[in-house]
Amino acid sequence: MDVMLLLKGLAIGFSIAAPVGPIGMLCLRRTLAEGRLVGFVSGLGAATADGLYGAVAAFGLTAVSGLLVGQQTWFRLVGGLFLLYLGVRTFFARRARAKAGPSAGSLLGAYASTLVLTISNPVTILAFAAVFAGLGVTASGGGRYAAGLLVAGVFLGSAAWWLMLSVGVGLSRAWFSETGLRWVNRVAGAVIFAFGVAALSLLR
Repeated sequence: MDVMLLLKGLAIGFSIAAPVGPIGMLCLRRTLAEGRLVGFVSGLGAATADGLYGAVAAFGLTAVSGLLVGQQTWFRLVGGLFLLYLGVRTFFARRARAKAGPSAGSLLGAYASTLVLTISNPVTILAFAAVFAGLGVTASGGGRYAAGLLVAGVFLGSAAWWLMLSVGVGLSRAWFSETGLRWVNRVAGAVIFAFGVAALSLLR
């Protein structure tokens, strides 16, 4: 029972993290330009947000979820503007490849940026709530331990995807010249900017 719940959480977290989006493009670009550690830490920011929203849904925190979903316009505005900023910054990045290991500050910034971007989409709570209800796992039904186990699985599954992505992309890093990495910056920046425009276009 416990193992199955953890495996279900792993599958949910992995499937939510896997689709290509602005976070994926950002982690891919950072892995190529700055190394696997920066790419993975960036992914951990997204995994943390997935775990937080999964916890809100699993533990039946309806007041919190209602507040977050009710303010989704502001979240989308902040997230969209942040994507525009990151897109422009990435597009015009001059230093394509890191010359030394990442500093603690750069790792913290990588983590925080993806945490903010992922958490700026509170509608994710509804997706988690629907999945957890389908599995029959909610804290309101007396299953706090089961809910916690499922949420832990979600975080680990999401983190596993970002680890696979950063390691896989990192292995191909040596194949890119400085010119190639500059083009990666431009393509990634344009795609991230486009996601920002799309997010802002959905504002009501």
